[in-house]
Amino acid sequence: MEKGDTLEHYEVIENALHYIEDNLQNPMSLDSVSSTFNMSKYYFHRLFSAMMGCSLNNYILSRRLNASVNLIQNDTLSLTDIAYHFNFGTQASFTRAFKRKYSITPSSVRGNDTLTPLPIPSVVKRPIKNINGDIVTDFTLTEFESIRITGIVFEVDLATEDYKKKIHSHIKMVLEHIDTTVNGPCYVVYSNCHHNSTRFNVLAGIPRDIQIDKPLYFTIDVPQIFCAKFRYSGDLLEIGEVLKSDFARFLKISKQESENTDIELIQVFENLHHLESTYHIYAPIKKLPIDSEM
Repeated sequence: MEKGDTLEHYEVIENALHYIEDNLQNPMSLDSVSSTFNMSKYYFHRLFSAMMGCSLNNYILSRRLNASVNLIQNDTLSLTDIAYHFNFGTQASFTRAFKRKYSITPSSVRGNDTLTPLPIPSVVKRPIKNINGDIVTDFTLTEFESIRITGIVFEVDLATEDYKKKIHSHIKMVLEHIDTTVNGPCYVVYSNCHHNSTRFNVLAGIPRDIQIDKPLYFTIDVPQIFCAKFRYSGDLLEIGEVLKSDFARFLKISKQESENTDIELIQVFENLHHLESTYHIYAPIKKLPIDSEM
């Protein structure tokens, strides 16, 4: 264990993000930031990259560019002064970095609200593990056992709808047709996601064998699937990019492959009456020969 482990790993990174934001105008490096939190630079680098999905240097660059937007729009400092203020060295290097990130030049942002600075990103809370020196989100290779689910099928378009509200309202509808006092887990099955689209299909339901004679209600047998199991807290939509990054790192480090199946993900809440709680994500993967020994 490294120094600083008295704090939860996500708390260390949360503190680091605020430290970085308060020191954007100062020189910062992996050595200086990691020493501030009493960690070796190697461990801190691995932890930060695993938690944030990017290197510390790339994150600092991104936040400096983000902070520069307000100064540019306020039109009180020259671009050269802004470049020096955020340690870019020259206006040319600042302009190149800005255009690479935003696809427009800093001068085109002068006096308008084309861009809106983003707040400090939230740190998704999830357990981690160390595999041969690589830090990844904790996972378990497991069989998702076949189960019969009664629920409602619908489509969500992330571009036009409040995903979270729609999921919750449909689960409430399922309970109203079955029994609002029932307790237990709730399953949300994501399938047949449209390629290069913001739309996907969802089955939200509970483990029951009940026929509901209404449109879009189904009783479906979810087959046994070999999966990587993860645990998260927070809205799935909000952690979407983090989940993709975590899953990509998992595949790379564990040398597993994703399974080609209609089911993309299965989200399982332990208590269907507390959908803001921690949940598990099951992501289908191919079963390797060594996995058959499980």
